[in-house]
Amino acid sequence: MKAVQATRFGEPAVLEVIELPDPAPRPGEIAIDVTHAAVGLIDLFFREGRFKDRPGMPQPPFIPGLEVAGTVRALGDGVRGFEIGEKVVSMSNGGVGGYASVFIAQAPHAVSLEGHDIDPALAVSVVPNAAMAHVALTRVAHLVEGESVLIHGALGGFSAAFPGMAKQLGAGRVVGTVRASKLQAAATTKLPYDKIVDSAELPAALGEERFDVVIDPVGGEVRSQSLDLMRPGGRLIAAGNASGDWGHSVETNRLWFGSVAVMGFNAGAYLPTHPDTVRPALEAAVQAVAAGLGQTEVDVLSFSEAVTAHQRMASRSLNGRIVLTPGEPA
Repeated sequence: MKAVQATRFGEPAVLEVIELPDPAPRPGEIAIDVTHAAVGLIDLFFREGRFKDRPGMPQPPFIPGLEVAGTVRALGDGVRGFEIGEKVVSMSNGGVGGYASVFIAQAPHAVSLEGHDIDPALAVSVVPNAAMAHVALTRVAHLVEGESVLIHGALGGFSAAFPGMAKQLGAGRVVGTVRASKLQAAATTKLPYDKIVDSAELPAALGEERFDVVIDPVGGEVRSQSLDLMRPGGRLIAAGNASGDWGHSVETNRLWFGSVAVMGFNAGAYLPTHPDTVRPALEAAVQAVAAGLGQTEVDVLSFSEAVTAHQRMASRSLNGRIVLTPGEPA
């Protein structure tokens, strides 16, 4: 199989296209012929070695990639509910392996696209993240129908999955924030936001509006500002750290005075201990995308352009997602 491998920790140039033997599924697994693999910020963190000293984190050489779309190539023993050639989307159980023409998935982490007219590039860009949004909103934030939701980094790969899922779950109002450089893209987005504002203008840009749930994959000062944008009883979900501010902290007395909560959501930590959440979340995500609630921008590059993909991700110039394909894009 063709694969993109991180040969060592470092800059994007450490990514190389190589040939490896085709893997075979073990019991409980399926092999997927990959048509598209999504590029995520976590892939950059793994490549850079941000978490290299934590147990279980990938060590070079490894194949980055959390999310793939393709067709079922082979079934491991005991797998039911899938057929050879079936169109599927899958998430990685270990956080790696996606940038390859053949991917091995745990069967519960894959979902069929059959019966839905969803482009595979869009599917891999949105379905896995929308599934994680479903888990975060239902199991961590405990979103109640009619509540309001604020989403930071509104056009980013992970954030973009939240407005559609929030709407599907009955949110009354969904507002996003972006950098000033992304306001023009925000004005034309097809994502179901009720309003998108400049994050540099917070809190004034929102006037007196306050929120029940805040989704924050940005961190840093944005996270601190969010505490003043929450209603009593509000829940802030810390879902990333795109700001790179690894020393940020929250004063617990602010939580007490405001009667608000801050909770973390890290899919890599949560899903292994809550495996029952994965299947219903993936199915809900497919329904949301099929209903047009995840129309984010997608750029398709080849495996040979993986270095470029990571450079573009690092520049924060994207208004959607990048996906890689083993062949040349159509």
